[in-house]
Amino acid sequence: MNGYAGKSIRVNLTDRKITVFKTPVEWERKFLGGIGMGAKILWDELAPDVDPLSPSNKIVFLTGPVDGTLFPPSGRFEAVSRSPLTGWWAHSSSGGFWGPELKYAGYDLIIIEGASDRPLYLHIDNDFIELRDAGHLWGLDTEKATDSIKSELNDDEVKVLVIGPAGENLVKYANIMVDYYRALGRTGLGAILGSKKLKGIAVRGTKGIDIANHELFNKLLADMRKKYQKDAEYYGHIDSMRKYGTFALTDWENAIGRLPTKNHWTGYFPNAENTIGMHPLREKHYKKHESCFNCGIQCKYISEVRSGKYKGTRSGGPEYETVEAFTSNFLSTDTDALIRANYLSNLLGMDSISLGHSISFAYEAYENGIITKKDADGRELRWGDMDTVMELVESIAYRKDDFSRLLGEGSKKAAEEIGGDAWKYAIHVNGLEASGQDGRTHKSMGLTYAINVRGADHLTSISCIDELGYKNEAFRRYGEARGKYVIDRLSEAHKGYLVAEMEELYALCDSLVLCKYGVMWPPLYYFEDMARLVHAVTGFEEYSDVKELRKMARRIVHIRRAFNVRLGWTKKQDALHPRFTKEPMPTGPGKGNVVHLEPMLAEYYLVRGYDWETGLPTEGELNDVGLSDVAGELSKAGKLASKYTKPPVETDATEWLANYR
Repeated sequence: MNGYAGKSIRVNLTDRKITVFKTPVEWERKFLGGIGMGAKILWDELAPDVDPLSPSNKIVFLTGPVDGTLFPPSGRFEAVSRSPLTGWWAHSSSGGFWGPELKYAGYDLIIIEGASDRPLYLHIDNDFIELRDAGHLWGLDTEKATDSIKSELNDDEVKVLVIGPAGENLVKYANIMVDYYRALGRTGLGAILGSKKLKGIAVRGTKGIDIANHELFNKLLADMRKKYQKDAEYYGHIDSMRKYGTFALTDWENAIGRLPTKNHWTGYFPNAENTIGMHPLREKHYKKHESCFNCGIQCKYISEVRSGKYKGTRSGGPEYETVEAFTSNFLSTDTDALIRANYLSNLLGMDSISLGHSISFAYEAYENGIITKKDADGRELRWGDMDTVMELVESIAYRKDDFSRLLGEGSKKAAEEIGGDAWKYAIHVNGLEASGQDGRTHKSMGLTYAINVRGADHLTSISCIDELGYKNEAFRRYGEARGKYVIDRLSEAHKGYLVAEMEELYALCDSLVLCKYGVMWPPLYYFEDMARLVHAVTGFEEYSDVKELRKMARRIVHIRRAFNVRLGWTKKQDALHPRFTKEPMPTGPGKGNVVHLEPMLAEYYLVRGYDWETGLPTEGELNDVGLSDVAGELSKAGKLASKYTKPPVETDATEWLANYR
């Protein structure tokens, strides 16, 4: 099949059984790959009562039809499971070279199930697949483990993903490190591998990929490269990302009052551009530039500390999310400590977002008398004290004491265990710590957090059109009358269908699989571009029709939501932490703003076809996108809307719906 390797791998760790099977055509045509295909597999194979850290849970690593082709951002891959941090849907995406290598080895995806009684790692070399002993790797950090695997296989070109000590010790937000510096970062996937005693997966492939229409594909390539290099509306941001990496966002987010500061207390950090912004970070720490596979932007950095107590520390990044998590989030301008924290997060294998914000939760709780020095095992938690932060990072990975063990559970569970008013300072949505965004000064971001299937997620439906002011693109997509509201980041108007559309666009992005930079920021690719790309690569004629492609996107969105609904998700979960809805932004450009969620949520429900009273999907909506089997199972479980209550909203979204459905 064009665009696909055609085969997939299932590994049962309990009985050491490896099975290679033909990738089902139904998975390809109805769900594309990546997130979409992963959602289909988890829906079919994962029981709703499974414990995320039990042998019964599964984790699936997936490529997509664009992986490994010459399309500019085609080096990513996805992983899906049930999250040990949140209990809900889990997914994460990584760049680097591992995803294309899996395709070149001849495989679309790997399903990992069961659990081993001793440490193992999976080795794939084209048609040769084996489980190897990893007892000598258990306990090693991610760099040493990767080096050891490469040395053991006598292949410096093999692509490796591994967990670190945090994953082995079941820290709930442990990540999986890929090619040293890339990460499957959010939702605790590293803890799942740790529970299964799987240290990592090494892949080597030398096969090719067929595509359906080379002439159309080459024309699309030329168009996209032109956009990356010459489009005036976007080039400034693209050039900044090439020069500064994603931490260029630090300056821009602070300028609009959306840079998380002091555990999301405010969104403004005074003088950020001269202390933690893109210019001082590059001047002080830049070492060299790197790139993921075949990237049109090349935003990846290697940074180092050149003097002081952390001299010689070198690591990939930092990404914007890590910058805010370990600077403004702690009222710190110590960029040496930032680089060190980034290095330790990668080395020990932890999501830097949840890690930084779980620690800052403790700092704010300490400031307000909820946590004492005794509770913190003798630590004083003072804003700006990065020595204690550095010590906690290592302690959490190894669960060295009761307090670090507690923070390793994530801020939601830690607050529940502490009790009292601790919940006020655990800034999460459905168990996932809020990332480097704040809906109070970017209203559509508030809705994005509220409806997201994995929690406070900035990558599944965020709109950068209003965030960074892409006026021409807003008018082109939505017309001037609606576009002027869409572009206003402080207005809730029309944000329901904006977020719904972004959710669908990114569902396709994460299923093809593409990098968000080009789809999200800057917004170079739209549905028309996706349709041409799918047609060129796979030859699926039906998806050259944009309406049919959007129907597939809705199918992916709905089955992910259904996965959570089966676990107990209702309208109650479509909510925000009161910090965003009840506490006006205290300082900066967004001072006085809160998120008014209900009008945006009502419009979103209208677009999605969800019942306003329950938040449950309707049978008609699921049937319309080809998910009648999902509707039937939810109906039997009493988790399908028995009637439809229309959301109380006055909007022209119905006209918009008619245009794209």
